[in-house]
Amino acid sequence: MVLGDWGGHPLYPYTTRVQTAVRDQMVRYALEHHPRFVVSLGDNFYKNGVQSSDDPRFNHTFEQVYSDPSLHIPWYVTVGNHDHHGNVTGQIDYSKKSNRWKFPDLYHKFTSQAANGRFVDVILIDTTVLCDDVYDPHVHFAAVQLAWLEDSLKQSSADYIVVGGHHPVYSVGKHGPSTCLRRKLEPLLHTYGVSVYIAGHDHNVQHIQMLGNTSSLSNRPMDYFIVGSGSKTSSKRFHFDDIPESQVNFFFAKPKDVGGFACFEVSGDTMTVKMIDGLGQLQYKYPINPRK
Repeated sequence: MVLGDWGGHPLYPYTTRVQTAVRDQMVRYALEHHPRFVVSLGDNFYKNGVQSSDDPRFNHTFEQVYSDPSLHIPWYVTVGNHDHHGNVTGQIDYSKKSNRWKFPDLYHKFTSQAANGRFVDVILIDTTVLCDDVYDPHVHFAAVQLAWLEDSLKQSSADYIVVGGHHPVYSVGKHGPSTCLRRKLEPLLHTYGVSVYIAGHDHNVQHIQMLGNTSSLSNRPMDYFIVGSGSKTSSKRFHFDDIPESQVNFFFAKPKDVGGFACFEVSGDTMTVKMIDGLGQLQYKYPINPRK
């Protein structure tokens, strides 16, 4: 399961109606399908992250909310801009206190083998350090991270590669496309035949498909999914004209709706991406073929 921007509220009761509705449907899905893990795409704690690994927000916004035994599976974490307003090291250190919170470093990766024998590499990056202008002192760290990412992609022989970060490369929502990520990240995604890039930041659900350029080793389209409505929703399409309408396959958000999450299911010769809303309705699904 994939969930972004689920960080609740900094004041009591620390949750939102959207967050608990999405949580309920995650439990429903987990009880039926028994997912192996959750990928968290950042903005885990609104609005200013946590202060340390002892911060009570871990209990109020995470442990008490996602408490059902079906969700006591590994949560592989990356962080967003709101998390960087606090102490990100506190979120990394929480990995030592929780059996399911998996956040060993700002960027990390793991491999999962599906029941059909297919391998999936999941690579999580910190796009705030990579591109956010607020964090100019981290320019050196951005270069190190980018080199690590390219090396990880180069080494991968997985059937599917999923790269995840908080900020989208392309979006028609409030924040729109990222010029920085288009320059730094997009060429690597195409060159190494990444299966899908997942992000949050805009509080809706989107699927955008962009063609590669002629210099790419892979000529297949690149699939970008936004899963950013784990705690709040926004139907604003400020950047709808920035991307050709034919390449926006899906957009879902309603101002008074109940958010959503994504499921990645690998079976047979296909990885199917499903978008499920906070009412439990399947809003969208899309098949992705193996890299080879």
